Amino acid sequence: MSLSTPTLHTARLRLRPFNDSDANALFALHSNATVLRYWDAPAWSERLRAERFITACREIAEVGTGTRLAVDRVSDGAFIGWCSLSRWNPDYRSASMGYCFDDAAWGHGYATEAARAMLEWAFDTLEMNRVQAETDTRNAASARVLEKLGFVREGTLREDCVVNGEVSDSWVYGLIRREWQPSSEPVPAR
Repeated sequence: MSLSTPTLHTARLRLRPFNDSDANALFALHSNATVLRYWDAPAWSERLRAERFITACREIAEVGTGTRLAVDRVSDGAFIGWCSLSRWNPDYRSASMGYCFDDAAWGHGYATEAARAMLEWAFDTLEMNRVQAETDTRNAASARVLEKLGFVREGTLREDCVVNGEVSDSWVYGLIRREWQPSSEPVPAR
């Protein structure tokens, strides 16, 4: 089941399909050790990884298993990260959410704003019943993003991955359609 990859708009952000010209910015994001300090994979050391990532984005959309969208700041058009829904299961109407943002964009509410747009699309257009997310237990900022969106911490995956050579735990969060509260609040100006 192939679904067209959407372009989503918020007050401050544009979420859009990746294109080949995103490779340099994507490589800069994923080669930043600070950004990936809680990631379950090492920072990228070669630009080819960005090209493969972009190709994979197209492939998951074509086969209908998910979508990853580049996130641009509207005010200056800068690429600041990405947000995804993956592991779509049409039988269970479920998916997993992920995101990654440049450290210069942290603390401005961009991850929450982008994830909210993805969730609105997931629940309203795709008619998902459940969206799940996982975060390293040491990543308090990511946990706050999920909790602001209404996700409920459902459990801990003990020693489920190795981050920078260190075994770590992850929290599993879930958001059910009937508990989803689309925001009617204006986005704070910055």
